[in-house]
Amino acid sequence: MLTVLLYVLVPKGFFPQQDTGAIQAITEAPQSVSFSAMAQRQQALARELLQDPAVDSLSSFIGVDGNNATLNSGRMQINLKPKSERDDLSTVLNRLQSKADGLPGMSLYLQPVQDLSIDARVSRTQYQFTLQATSPDELSLWVPKLVARLQQLPQLADVNSDLQDKGLQAYVTINRDVAARLGVTTAAIDNALYDAFGQRLISTVFTQTNQYRVVLEVHPDSVAGPLSLKNIYVATSAGTPVPLDTVASLSERHTLLSVNHLGQFPTTTISFNLARGASLGEAVQAIRSAEGELGLLTSPETRFQGAAMAFQNSLDSTLWLILAAIVTMYIVLGVLYESYIHPVTILSTLPSAGIGALLALLLSRTELGVIAIIGIILLIGIVKKNAIMMIDFALEAEREQGLPPREAIYQACLLRFRPILMTTMAALLGALPLMLGSGMGSELRHPLGITMVGGLLVSRC
Repeated sequence: MLTVLLYVLVPKGFFPQQDTGAIQAITEAPQSVSFSAMAQRQQALARELLQDPAVDSLSSFIGVDGNNATLNSGRMQINLKPKSERDDLSTVLNRLQSKADGLPGMSLYLQPVQDLSIDARVSRTQYQFTLQATSPDELSLWVPKLVARLQQLPQLADVNSDLQDKGLQAYVTINRDVAARLGVTTAAIDNALYDAFGQRLISTVFTQTNQYRVVLEVHPDSVAGPLSLKNIYVATSAGTPVPLDTVASLSERHTLLSVNHLGQFPTTTISFNLARGASLGEAVQAIRSAEGELGLLTSPETRFQGAAMAFQNSLDSTLWLILAAIVTMYIVLGVLYESYIHPVTILSTLPSAGIGALLALLLSRTELGVIAIIGIILLIGIVKKNAIMMIDFALEAEREQGLPPREAIYQACLLRFRPILMTTMAALLGALPLMLGSGMGSELRHPLGITMVGGLLVSRC
C-alpha cells in the first residue's frame, strides 16, 4: 500500500532535461514581415545573444526551406561555454529569453539539445500537441481559444502554435468596364504583373565559357509595399501605357502563410514547455482538463505528438511491465525450488526496495521516467539475488542438516552476510557516480543512480 501511495505522489516524466552545452532556438516575427526586415531582426537578435557571457558561438539562418515553412520564422544553433565557466542551464535560458524580450517585433523560443529524442519534427518548444480538423477555418476558430486557455495554466510555459493565418496578400480587382473602354485585356494585366514580380527570362547572354540568363524584374526599391503596384503600367490595345490603378483596384486581406497536414487533414501544432517545478504528467492532465472546459470533444481531433505521446503510452505500460517482470520471476523461482511459497519469500524483499527507490525520487524531486524505470528493474534483480543467496543456503541446511526453518535462515544470514554486504556495497558505490555526476549530459543518468541508491539503502535497513 505504501508503494502504491508513493507511486501516485512521485511526479511522472519521460526523459530528464539535459544540459549538453547546445541550445536550439526558433525565432518568429510578425506574419507580414518581408525577407529584408526579417534578416535585420535576426541579425540584431544574434548580436544581442552573443553578448551573453555563457554563449560561445551561434549559427543563424532564415528563409523558406524544409525546416522553415514560412518566411517569418528563423532558426539558431547556440553553443554554450563549458559548464564550469557559466551558470546552470535554466539560468542561461531565462537570461537569453529576457534579452530577446527586449527586442520589439521578435519572439524567441529556446530548448536545449538532447542526447535522446524521439520527436520526428522540430517544434518551437519541447512538447507537442496537435489539433486536426476537416478545414483550416475550423482550426482558425478553435486554436486561438485553446492557446489562450493553455497560457493561463500554471503547469505550462511558452505556449504557442504554428497557425499562420494573419499573413497579408495583395488582391488586384479588375474594373472590366474601364479596361474594355481603354482596350486593356486581362492577359495584358497578367503579363505586366509577371514582368514586374515573376522573374521572367527575357534573354541569354553567351560567352566563350559561360552563359548568363537575363531576368526582368522591377527595381527592389520600387516594391516596398502594396502601393508599389500603382507604379505598374499596362499597355492598351493602341500601345499606350496606363497606370494599373486606372483599370484595377488594390486591396489587402489576411491569408494563410502555410497549411500543415497530418495525413489528409489540416493540422495545427501547439507547442509548450513545462513550468518550473511542474512534471509532464501534471501538464498532460491540465491540457486534457482544458479541452473539456472548452468543449473540444470530437472536432477538432486532438492528440499528443513526439515525447508527450510516448509518455502517455509509457504510463499505460509501466505498471504492467513491472508486474510482468515479477510474475516471470515467480514462475522461474517456482520451477527452480519446486515450491509455491519460497518464490514469495524471495519476492517479499521487493516492496522495501521499491519504497526506497520511489522515496528517493520524491525527496530529490526527480520525475519517474524511462530512466528511473530502468533503475527500478535493475534494482529488482540486485535485491532478488541477495534473497536467493540466503534462501538457497537455508533450504540446503534444512534438507541436509535437518535444521528447523528459523535456525536454518538464521545460519544463512550469518554465513551470507559478508557476500551480500559486499555485492550490495559494490552496486551502491557503483551507482553513486551516476547519482552525483555533474558533467555534460549527466542529468540523463541521475534517475538511474537515485533509484538504485535509494532502493539498496532501504532494502538493507
